[in-house]
Amino acid sequence: MVFNNWLQPPWLYYWLFGLVLIWVAGLTVILASYILHYRRLVKKTGEKNLKAVLDDILRLTEYNQKAILSLDDRQSKFEKEAVKYLQKVGFLRFNPFSDTGGEQSFILAFLDGKKDGMVLSSLHSRGTTRLYAKQIKRGKSEVFDLSKEEQQVIQRLLKKN
Repeated sequence: MVFNNWLQPPWLYYWLFGLVLIWVAGLTVILASYILHYRRLVKKTGEKNLKAVLDDILRLTEYNQKAILSLDDRQSKFEKEAVKYLQKVGFLRFNPFSDTGGEQSFILAFLDGKKDGMVLSSLHSRGTTRLYAKQIKRGKSEVFDLSKEEQQVIQRLLKKN
């Protein structure tokens, strides 16, 4: 008898019916979103099923991983070789002699990533122009003394990144 009295109020039936209705509406929304997502996944696949689509994605992922590793190896090799390439160029015009007008003399410096390279100096006087080339190792000349202008150009290059 107690159980029958509990189910007697009509508002309880309406409340349960409303709760079930909300539950069904929520499940319908969730199901519809899954269906839309599935259709978006297989839209451009033609007649393939989801398993075939996922297999294609896995195959492409493996291919991309191999390609990325290959590119990473190549980039590492390029980075190691890049220090050997010409990376810095410096230029300075100056007047070494008081009897000539203008800054006709110049210094041109070339360095790679290891600070190795050369300095090309042109000294212009009234009657002649002379060119001098000096080898640079680790930012310094091991054989010939560098003039203050040559040192200035090299120091400017070494400060650059």
